[in-house]
Amino acid sequence: MNHELTNMNAINETHFNFPGQTAFYKGKVRDVYTIGNKYLAMVVTDRISAFDVVLPEPIPYKGQVLNQIAAKFLQETADIVPNWVVSVPDPSATIGRICEPFKVEMVIRGYLAGHAAREYAAGKRQVCGVSLPDGLKENDRLPEPIITPSTKASVGHDEDISREDILKKGIVSEEDYLQLEKYTRALYQRGTEIAAKQGLILVDTKYEFGKAGGKIYLIDEIHTPDSSRYFYSEGYEDRQANGEPQKQLSKEFVRKWLIENGFQGKEGQVVPEMTKEIVYSISERYIELYEKITGEAFVKPENEQVLSRVETAITNALAVL
Repeated sequence: MNHELTNMNAINETHFNFPGQTAFYKGKVRDVYTIGNKYLAMVVTDRISAFDVVLPEPIPYKGQVLNQIAAKFLQETADIVPNWVVSVPDPSATIGRICEPFKVEMVIRGYLAGHAAREYAAGKRQVCGVSLPDGLKENDRLPEPIITPSTKASVGHDEDISREDILKKGIVSEEDYLQLEKYTRALYQRGTEIAAKQGLILVDTKYEFGKAGGKIYLIDEIHTPDSSRYFYSEGYEDRQANGEPQKQLSKEFVRKWLIENGFQGKEGQVVPEMTKEIVYSISERYIELYEKITGEAFVKPENEQVLSRVETAITNALAVL
């Protein structure tokens, strides 16, 4: 195994200055450049976060994995809903139109897993105003997919909210919200069909939408291992019948490694040392996720001067807009 991963092929942070640039925003994993208040140039860096903490070491190729999965699935769902993408000039970057984001994330669940399973285990039979039947166990398929929105918090954690509250508080107009629900169900259906061809189950996922010129667009990333949970189809029924945990395809393995090493983002806890071996193994897992989810071979770019490559690609793409 080649553990000689240098920082040259990982994007930890960017400090570009593009023609017409009017603003810059650094998110947990994305660096976003506003161009002429019309476009966003988004670099998906190799930073990795877990438990709301950005870990100290970037993961080579992670940004490329997320950016390319999102680009592929945005393209494959463009017949359902228009999306924000204008071009994908580099494996780690996307340029898109600026939209005014709706202040809710549309989470849709086809199975009782994760947060919904924890709520259910605590005795709750309603999630975000949606009733659930008795007698379900963790990871069971739900009678039908349910939408469990969350509010996008500018600070702190996102919070569950019901359709009723969204409409009552006027967070989204009724007309727009009904359209968001329609899009969410159709996108999840398409995502489920694509996953099934790869021997996967799309357990739950989230979509974000925005508006530009009075039109609704799908924004951000979709169907990536950071925004979705996948199970392997093979053996799913047997594992459920035997009460065994499901085989997952998500970034859960990173959280697991952190928990095993005494870190859950709580005060006073220290991130365990991220050795070259650990960084390499996480990078390999992300590449494996890419190939499993897309059914395509992952191609590592040959140009190792990754920052200048990304900067040149975005600059050239902006010049023709």
